[in-house]
Amino acid sequence: MSAKRIVSLQTTSERGGAEYANVDLLDALAVRGHGVALLTNVPDIADGTRVQAQRVDLGPKLARRTVLSLMLRTPIILARLRRALRKQRPSDVLLLHFKKEQFLCALLPRRLTGEIVWAEWGPVPMPMRRGPARLLYALAARRARSIVAVSEGTRRTVLDTGVPAEKVVVVPNLVDTAHVSFDADARTRLRAEWGAGEETLVIGCISRFQERKRNDVVIDAMSHLDGDALLVMAGEGEQEPALRARAESQGERIRFAPNVRGHVEAFLSACDVLVFAPSPTEGAPRVIVMAQLVGVPVVATDAEGAEGLIVPGAGTIVSPSHDPAAVALALAAYRDDPDRRVREGRIARQATLESHDLERTLDRWERALGVGA
Repeated sequence: MSAKRIVSLQTTSERGGAEYANVDLLDALAVRGHGVALLTNVPDIADGTRVQAQRVDLGPKLARRTVLSLMLRTPIILARLRRALRKQRPSDVLLLHFKKEQFLCALLPRRLTGEIVWAEWGPVPMPMRRGPARLLYALAARRARSIVAVSEGTRRTVLDTGVPAEKVVVVPNLVDTAHVSFDADARTRLRAEWGAGEETLVIGCISRFQERKRNDVVIDAMSHLDGDALLVMAGEGEQEPALRARAESQGERIRFAPNVRGHVEAFLSACDVLVFAPSPTEGAPRVIVMAQLVGVPVVATDAEGAEGLIVPGAGTIVSPSHDPAAVALALAAYRDDPDRRVREGRIARQATLESHDLERTLDRWERALGVGA
């Protein structure tokens, strides 16, 4: 296999799972000998990696409220994009992640883009699956060599737009399975910092604090859960003040921690169970994968994003969805049965080691990008 030049274009207003997953993918491809670069408005997201980041600002995310202004500014945005891509020539592959960039790059000549590959980190939004937007998505997708969907559920939504099935492949999130495991020292240290005893059920929640994430359900569940339990909310976002206010009634039973990027395994090792409260647009969240590799069972408040990740006997998907009392009932079962936590954690880790094997996942990404053997 010869080394290729891969340029990833990802402008964003957030720093979440998709953004970090892309950086980790590029870093792993660099280890395999490929030249990689990231065009982004947040270049510091690649700090500490082998990824060369170049700043480019293409305006706000494509949404109903921004579509008109973006259309009016399209010539200016395209000019910026052309300049950024010229600096990266020659490139073999342009990896695109979000709708605005996917549509814009369909207008550019191949000599600037090389082969185009799309990455879909979550379901195609419903407005893109009907009407003129559906047609626009399918037309733009013709320029893509392939479309990589992070899960079978995401793949189905791409097919709903009319994209040919042979163009869409499923590749799971990239996780360094060889280096993600339980950390006994971190468990002892963090639980002491949190004031959690040996018998305390420590419930972790790693999330972006934004309105579409159902972190409110996780916090409200604590009012239905008695006994020795501690919820630790780790993340950041505009909803943090509101979530802190919501948690006040529970006093010391709910703590907030900063973003755990860079020490996720340590945080998870201190937890007995992870609660995942998905938004309606989840793909295949890496936080579930990471928790299972550490040996921590996952309680999902809804099936969104958990399809294919939480295998039978390795966690719980709550029903009815996003019901605080139902979440509390599921957590109480883990509180009262430590052996179950160990048993399900072991099953989850083994299943994830198989489904997310690092070398197999990278091989599949290379094939999708057209840079594999």
